[in-house]
Amino acid sequence: MMARRSLRRATSKVAACAALAVCGWADGASAFAADNTADVDAAAAAAPQCTAKRPSALSFNRWQEDWSALANPCVAREPFDALKYISPGSDPSTYLSLGATLRERFELNNTPLFGLGAARPDSYVIERAEVHADARIGQHVQAFFQLEDARPFGKDAVSPVDRNPLDIEQAFVAFVYGVGSGTFKARVGRQEMAFDLQRFVSVRDGPNVRQAFDALWADYEIDKWRFIGYMTQPVQNREVKAFDDVSNRHLTFSGVRVERANTGPGDLSAYWSRYNRDNARFLDAAGTEHRDVFDVRYAGKVTPFDWDAESMVQTGHVGKDTIGAWAFGVLGGYTLATVAGSPRVGLQIDGASGDRHPGDGRVETFNPLFPNGYYFTLAGYAGYSNLIHVKPSITLKVSPKLTLLTALGFQWRATTADAIYGQGMAVVPGTTGKGTRWTGMYAQIRADWLVSPNVALALEAVHFEVGDSIRALGARNADYLGIEAKFGW
Repeated sequence: MMARRSLRRATSKVAACAALAVCGWADGASAFAADNTADVDAAAAAAPQCTAKRPSALSFNRWQEDWSALANPCVAREPFDALKYISPGSDPSTYLSLGATLRERFELNNTPLFGLGAARPDSYVIERAEVHADARIGQHVQAFFQLEDARPFGKDAVSPVDRNPLDIEQAFVAFVYGVGSGTFKARVGRQEMAFDLQRFVSVRDGPNVRQAFDALWADYEIDKWRFIGYMTQPVQNREVKAFDDVSNRHLTFSGVRVERANTGPGDLSAYWSRYNRDNARFLDAAGTEHRDVFDVRYAGKVTPFDWDAESMVQTGHVGKDTIGAWAFGVLGGYTLATVAGSPRVGLQIDGASGDRHPGDGRVETFNPLFPNGYYFTLAGYAGYSNLIHVKPSITLKVSPKLTLLTALGFQWRATTADAIYGQGMAVVPGTTGKGTRWTGMYAQIRADWLVSPNVALALEAVHFEVGDSIRALGARNADYLGIEAKFGW
C-alpha cells in the first residue's frame, strides 16, 4: 500500500513536471515568435538606447543579483516587479528585493552502485523550493536571507542530500568598503561558498540539498590581486523536522586563498585549507582526521582554445595514520566558431589517488571534500577518489538558447588495492582488492534550453557499461535519466 501511494505521488509529480515543462515550451515558442517579429520602426530605432539591464532570475548565486537596475525607467517592467525592487527613498542603491526559485527533476536510476549495493532500481521526483529576501543599504551593506525546502517524492532510499524540510539555507550580512586603493569585502553568517569549477569546494547544486557553511569570509581586492580568508563550520542538514539544521561541531574547514587575474593568457589561483573531522572512517583507517589541502589552478582562453587545470595535494593524519593523497583535473577545448553550431571539441582528464597498500599506516585515498555532484555526470556513477577518468566531448550551440552535449567517458581505478567509489565516497561493495583497474565506460547526452529569462529546461541521459572484471563480481550495466525544469523569479 505504501509503495502504491509513493508511486502515485511520484506519478503526480512527474505529471506536474511535464505540465510545467509544456508551459516552458509554450513560453519558449512565444519567445521564439517574438524574436522573429518585424524590425521596429525608424522612430523607435532612433530612441536613446537603455544601458541598464535586468539581472537573471536563474543565477547560480541569487545574492549576487543587483536589482537596482529597476530604478531606471527605461527598463521594461514585468509582473511583480514591485516586489523585486522596493526602495524607501531617493537612493537607488537602498532597496529590498524578494525572489524565489523552484527546481523539479524526475530521475530514473536503474542500477545504483552498479547493482552491488543494497539500493534497487528506482524512479522518483526531487523538488527544491527556495525563497529569499535581499536588503541593500547603500553601496556598503547587504543582508541576505534564504529559506530552502527540499523533498523527494516516490524515492525508495532517501539520503541526507535528498531531503531537508523547510530550513535556513543562507542568512548573512555582507560589508563592502574601499580601503586604500583596493576594496575590502566581508560576509558573516550562514552562506554558500564555492571555488573555481567546484571540483572540491562546491554548493552541491546537483543533488537536492545544497551545501551551506556557517562562516566568516573576508577578502581584499586590489588591481589584479584578490586575497581571501575564511573560517567555516559546514551546516549539518537534518531531515527530521523544519528548522533543525545546525553547525557541524565535528567538522571545520578554514584557510586562505590568493587569486591573480590576467596572469599570461589566464587567471591563476591557489589556496591552503585545513579540514578537521571527528570520527572519520576510511577502509583501513579511523579516528580524528586533520587534513591539510594545497590547491593550485590555472584557467583561461585564447581563441579558439580554452582550458582549466587544477591540482590538489593532501597531507595530515587520520588517527595514527598519515595522509598522502593527490588529485588533478584538466579540461580543454577547441571551438570552431565559423562552423554551424559553433561546435566545441573538448577533452577532460581527471585523476585521484587510492590507497595502494592498505594497513601500512598511510592513508592515500583522496578525500574530495565538498565536491560538485555533477562534475562527471548527474548519474553519480563516479566519485573523485581512486580514479582515472578520460572524457572526450562535443558541445553544439544549436541556437542562442539551446546547447547540446555528447560525450564518452572512460574510467579506471588508480589502484586495484582500493575500492571503486561513487558520489560521497560511497564504496562499491566487494571491489576492494578485486578485479582490474578498468571500471568501464559511459555515454552521456545532455540538452540545456534557456526557454526564457525565468524558465530553463534540461535533459540528461547516461548509459554505463561496466568492465568485465567487476561484472564477474555481479556488477551490471547502469542507466540514468534526468528531466529537469527550473523556474526563477
